Amino acid sequence: MLRRQARLRREYLYRKSVEDKQKSIQAKKDQIKRSLEENIPIHGDLRKEALALQKRIDFEDKGPQRAAVIGGFSGGANTQSSQDDEYRYAGVEDPKIMITTSREPSARLKMFVKEIRLIFPNAQRMNRGGYEMSQLIHACRANEVTDFIVVHEHRGVPDALVICHLPYGPTASFTLSGVVMRHDIPDLGTMSEQYPHLVFHNFKTDLGLRTMSTLKYLFPVPKPDSKRVVTFANNDDYISFRQHTYRKSGKDIELTEVGPRFQMKLYEIKLGTLDALDAADTEWALRPYMNTAAKRRFLSLEDGWKEEQED
Repeated sequence: MLRRQARLRREYLYRKSVEDKQKSIQAKKDQIKRSLEENIPIHGDLRKEALALQKRIDFEDKGPQRAAVIGGFSGGANTQSSQDDEYRYAGVEDPKIMITTSREPSARLKMFVKEIRLIFPNAQRMNRGGYEMSQLIHACRANEVTDFIVVHEHRGVPDALVICHLPYGPTASFTLSGVVMRHDIPDLGTMSEQYPHLVFHNFKTDLGLRTMSTLKYLFPVPKPDSKRVVTFANNDDYISFRQHTYRKSGKDIELTEVGPRFQMKLYEIKLGTLDALDAADTEWALRPYMNTAAKRRFLSLEDGWKEEQED
């Protein structure tokens, strides 16, 4: 089993390196093509290989080969990067999710994890106990779990959510804030477990689309008549989570929030799984103490919504 996993990992890394090489060549060709079309000087770094790349443009970029050269190995994420391989069965097979907590969870964290389990269809909750992370990841791989979620807390308040895609990654880490649980709202009633429709608002940069793929493929494909809606709305790099059910009343639609609600902020993406994070490459990490950090936005350059100013 271990030899098979090592072989599959080597094959995966090889396909990924070939794809990255093809992407870099395609970027150079696009730059030369733009220079020729706009009649501007070719960049100095490309002048030595400009003639060879121009010949490749004539042969490769015309016809059906263009898609293969740009996209590498296509998959469920429908992107031009290695996400294609990570999410190759997305939308074809329903995700299988395992949720657990940090060690010695408080009563409130246990309640929050129960609510998180109801958010994701086909999810199961597991008591952490004294298991090592490597044991949990190995067991999930053996049982064909597609995503492993860990919820952390600080003094009884949930403060972090880690989503690890299996078998090879990536692992996305989010901070949690403003958590309002269903347990805090009296007489809320039961929650629908239909497959939800998804609404993603204001994810426009490459990192935003990457984050959207990580969240989107935690959910299976819903039926058209589903009355449940899950919303991830980004504003200033804070992702607001809301969950509603709706019903039609004549020509009007009535929305009912069913909770829970919280805000997420992405702070790291690692190209590996939780059992080997120290050895994994960092795809992106938030640098909050840089001089320009307060001015920069990463998931989208636009405001998610405009706040009304009080007179």
